[in-house]
Amino acid sequence: MAELPSALFNDTSDGWTAAGGNSRDMDVNVAYVPSGFHQVWMMSAAVFVFPIIPGLGLFYAGLCRRKSATTLLWQTMGVLGVVTFQWFFWGYSLAYAPDADKFIGTLHNFGLKNVVAAPIGYLPEPLFCLYQCMFALCTVMIMIGGAFERTRLLPSMVFAFCWATLVYSPIVCWTWNATGWLYNLPALDFAGGGPVHISSGVGALAYALVIGKRIEKSSPQRRIPKFVPHNPTMVFLGTWMIWFGWFGFNGGSTLNASVRTSYVLFNTHLAAAMGVIGWSMIDFVFYRGRFSLVGACQGCVAALVGITPAAGFVPVYFACLIGFLTAVGVRLCENINEWIRVDEGMEVFKLHGIGGIIGAVLTGLFAADWVSLLDGATEATGWVDHNYRQLGYQIAEVCGIVSYTFGMTVVLLLIIDHIPGLKFRVPENQEIEGLDHHLLFEEGMGDFELTKALKEAGYYTSEAGMMTEGVVAPAPEISSTIPETAEPESTTSSEKQTA
Repeated sequence: MAELPSALFNDTSDGWTAAGGNSRDMDVNVAYVPSGFHQVWMMSAAVFVFPIIPGLGLFYAGLCRRKSATTLLWQTMGVLGVVTFQWFFWGYSLAYAPDADKFIGTLHNFGLKNVVAAPIGYLPEPLFCLYQCMFALCTVMIMIGGAFERTRLLPSMVFAFCWATLVYSPIVCWTWNATGWLYNLPALDFAGGGPVHISSGVGALAYALVIGKRIEKSSPQRRIPKFVPHNPTMVFLGTWMIWFGWFGFNGGSTLNASVRTSYVLFNTHLAAAMGVIGWSMIDFVFYRGRFSLVGACQGCVAALVGITPAAGFVPVYFACLIGFLTAVGVRLCENINEWIRVDEGMEVFKLHGIGGIIGAVLTGLFAADWVSLLDGATEATGWVDHNYRQLGYQIAEVCGIVSYTFGMTVVLLLIIDHIPGLKFRVPENQEIEGLDHHLLFEEGMGDFELTKALKEAGYYTSEAGMMTEGVVAPAPEISSTIPETAEPESTTSSEKQTA
């Protein structure tokens, strides 16, 4: 491995400073020449992670009903803008300030002050900051799907900014800042099982709980509304963008281009593949010989979540097992929304919350020191190396992140919802007709456009499902509701005799 740039930067006699030196007086690139290949890889990794964000938008838009799908795509752009600004403004400083305490950083790097050319490992700090910004974007985008189809856009963006500030940044400080309490415990979290997945999953659950369940006119007696995905093709395309992006998400978390990086890349891919197999096997049994495209995509995502905290710590055969077990475990929680009576229909808590918890626990079991030592410096052990305490540390991480995220998210939601002009819930008629029509300007792929076109043409869809001409009756809601399973009517003896 190349010499760390800090060896040169620490030589203050040559004019180097904490920010890496004055570029007017010296060439600040000199310190990075021996380790330039690490920078090239990390620049690529940051770009690889970026497609996860629009991929999540497509994934979510395909899962929801089409009358609100475009609104979810807009939220992707909204999160991209708001959270990037938050990260620049004070998010990075609250997470990674060098003078942070055990729980949260200071404003030492407010507005990226002094983030110029100082080294973070082999990387100049601006590159490290950009890479970590991608993680913040992904986390908030995952979480924001918790209350889809029923929340206004402006309050959700205000919430995104506040949540990234008061939930995400502190948890990152706990986990990855050298002063954080989880970092020093130590809890093993390679690429964000806790800060990214558990926090976003639990945050989405709290979001859905506070906002309340969706309105379902066609089956008001059902406790939790349930709809089929309106566009599996969008789910499929989104999943492939997420899978591709995860190579940068996990592979870049070594923060170098070492043998360990190559090992992480294969661990990531293998786990995702096993997730598809595991989820599809359960589908084949439960659906009596049939498969589900959406299920295979969800299995892939669940496995990627599970391997995230473990990818740089576990041997490849355990990565295979983690991907399979996470997908199967999450699939068996299919009815979690019914069990806890919360309308979190995008299943963020199931995929990311439960998947992240499974991955965190399995990391404590299967971490092996020889895997982490593939980068030449890091040593992390788990049960397979007889470090039996590690499982307790992993459980402490899970409990701390779950409790803090849920409590802080609920408090934030209740405060914002009571600010004039920032009420989260849309009016009932807007929810029924679709958010695309009411929250976006002449855009949407929803039912409203179809109904309007038919009505203007003089045709309408009757309750019987037939096209009729000149009907002036009010429009029935076009829904992709999963019908309740009807009980077969028993045949009486008189009916049998008549037959």
